[in-house]
Amino acid sequence: MAALAGSIARRYARALFAIGVDQRNFEDLGKQLEALAALWNEATEIRQSLSNPIFKSSQKRAILQGLLPQVAPTREVQSLAFLLLERGRIAALPAIARAYQEMCDDKLGRARATVTSARPLDVATQTEIRQVLERRTGRSVIMTTEVDPSLMGGIVAQVAGLVLDGSLRARLHALSSKILN
Repeated sequence: MAALAGSIARRYARALFAIGVDQRNFEDLGKQLEALAALWNEATEIRQSLSNPIFKSSQKRAILQGLLPQVAPTREVQSLAFLLLERGRIAALPAIARAYQEMCDDKLGRARATVTSARPLDVATQTEIRQVLERRTGRSVIMTTEVDPSLMGGIVAQVAGLVLDGSLRARLHALSSKILN
């Protein structure tokens, strides 16, 4: 079921992306789509109203019409939102936004990385890690950082399908496995 939902999300994202590439505004459309997906994720009342079968489709449409001009002013993103609402797929917005973001990143030669460390990283360390990841992937890296004290030390970097685990926790686990074997 999840694979089907991902396939549907990619199909909608691909259609909007093609329009954006043709009009040379694909990045702007992506930002609007991300903002709409963020609103969907954060505003419980809106999410419940738009997905609740008790509300008439005209009421749902009116709610969406009130929101869209502030969040997604372009006709293309608004049309996508109304299409999703009409087809009962409005809940796929976050997945569509993620698929669209991947397409933008691929076209622009970017990779997104998540770097997790036991303690917050200073700016110099973040810059050094970003440069290493850029050399490793051959792409410019958009990096987010997270803190997980259970790592004990070191970092874990996830980028472009790679997981680079240089954490103390992983090293201790590997050492423990060697000792036990």
